[in-house]
Amino acid sequence: MLDAARELKENVSQAFERARAMPPSVYTSEAFLEQELSAIFAKDWFCVGRADALSNPGDYTTLELAGQPVIVLRDREGILKAMSNVCRHRMSTLLEGSGNTRSIVCPYHAWTYNLDGSLRGAPAMTRNEDFCKSDYKLPEVRCQEWLGWVFVTLNGEAPDVAAQLAPVEDLIGDYNMTGYTQTFFESHRWNTNWKVLAENFMESYHLPVCHAGTIGGLSKLEEMNCPAGEETFNYHTILKDDSLRIAMAHPSNTRMSGERRRTTFLLAIYPSLLITLTPGYFWYLSLHPDGVDHVRISFGGGMSDDYANDPDAQENFVALKTLLDDVNEEDKGCTEKVYKGLSSQGATPGHLSHLERPNYEFAHYINRRIQAAAG
Repeated sequence: MLDAARELKENVSQAFERARAMPPSVYTSEAFLEQELSAIFAKDWFCVGRADALSNPGDYTTLELAGQPVIVLRDREGILKAMSNVCRHRMSTLLEGSGNTRSIVCPYHAWTYNLDGSLRGAPAMTRNEDFCKSDYKLPEVRCQEWLGWVFVTLNGEAPDVAAQLAPVEDLIGDYNMTGYTQTFFESHRWNTNWKVLAENFMESYHLPVCHAGTIGGLSKLEEMNCPAGEETFNYHTILKDDSLRIAMAHPSNTRMSGERRRTTFLLAIYPSLLITLTPGYFWYLSLHPDGVDHVRISFGGGMSDDYANDPDAQENFVALKTLLDDVNEEDKGCTEKVYKGLSSQGATPGHLSHLERPNYEFAHYINRRIQAAAG
């Protein structure tokens, strides 16, 4: 059996000027996926979505992070928190999906927890002499908010999100990312490896071809800037013209000037938060593996609050969402073809373009995490 970790280590030993795409085993190996789950998804901060989607007491969402069921909710004091989504009685999962609730009720025996995780009630437990309600509380999971994003981690020793991502804030502070409001959120599952989709987002080299039917004609390869990455993220930028007005800084925006007012950042925050950030709108993907051959996708977006009182802009964003749906379908087709191809016996990784620098940086991040876990 191929040792994917060893192959990846050899792959990233090349300088960028001679670099190749990651070896197929990194995408297809079940053993390597287990290493990713334990060394990356169980250790790093994972993005749940936007804080404004959980704005009211009792608003909640659920997820499975590295095999662990988690609830993220806004408690009665208005504080965002996360906790185990497993009942302390017979260990059923508790909540499903997203919604609003006054309490957390187990669907198996109706043990009921308050929004702070403490046990409120447990039917028919009075005859167990050792049972004490105060002994039962849902274990907490670390949860932090950064620039309007909600992150959770299973790692009690992970540095705070704000500390890790301070360079991102320095880079795009004038966009005021906290001041964007989410207007749509969807969940998808595609037949590809999570890294294939992450890499697809990280490079715009594919836009003129994969997206020939939508945005390809608007993408000028010579205007793409792909600098070296950082420890916790990579990015590249594209310049947009005013044919898409809502991608431009609003006239009331005095924070930005010159080309900055039409610059789109494509941020890849490790392991798998992928953000397209324009001065006017944003959209994002948050990815989690679902086996080597599938990825669970959280897809959301909205507009800068600078456009909140601009009715034409809101209508234009609805039209943009239709376009984004078409772009997603194109990406789905392209990334599923890539996974099918790299799963074949004849698959051999080719050299990277200068426009794929973020992919090279991503490979180094994956390798650092896997090698560190191996000791």
